[in-house]
Amino acid sequence: MKSIVSNGQFLILLSLFGCGVYSFTGASISPEVKTISIQTFYNNAPLGPANMSNLFTEKLKDYFQQNTSLTLTNDEGDLQFDGYIDNYTITPVSAGASGNNNKVDYSQLSRITVTVYATYNNVKDETFNYDKKFSFFKDFDQNTVDLSSAEEAFVEEIFDQIIIDIFNQSVANW
Repeated sequence: MKSIVSNGQFLILLSLFGCGVYSFTGASISPEVKTISIQTFYNNAPLGPANMSNLFTEKLKDYFQQNTSLTLTNDEGDLQFDGYIDNYTITPVSAGASGNNNKVDYSQLSRITVTVYATYNNVKDETFNYDKKFSFFKDFDQNTVDLSSAEEAFVEEIFDQIIIDIFNQSVANW
């Protein structure tokens, strides 16, 4: 009798189905986990764009919906997130010389840093729960970039990285 599956194909099938749930996004979610709830991440930072709370919360929801098969619920999900935007700072990173003894030297590169505090609760397996701060930054040349027109794009870029970090810490188990 001829085998339908070769040895190589069998190993691939075994590796895909033998170790629980696998996703090409890197998520490792138990089959019993079906829902996720993400509460509004409030903005407790004294600075930053006014829409950071809504922007971060919606981007986090979108990321989980695009990269998992979980159903988003208002509360009491199998996976639960809440937290707040803890800090938003703009600090000088490197100095630049004015090239003139009669003019003051200036900061050439500046850094926007955003810190988000997240609480994650996995009601199916509490070993993965955490309360943790996530932070990321974006450097920009304040002499060539108008911060008022680029700030929202910078914040979105920072949020994208923080969301990837939250995703990896919670369901990718990295």
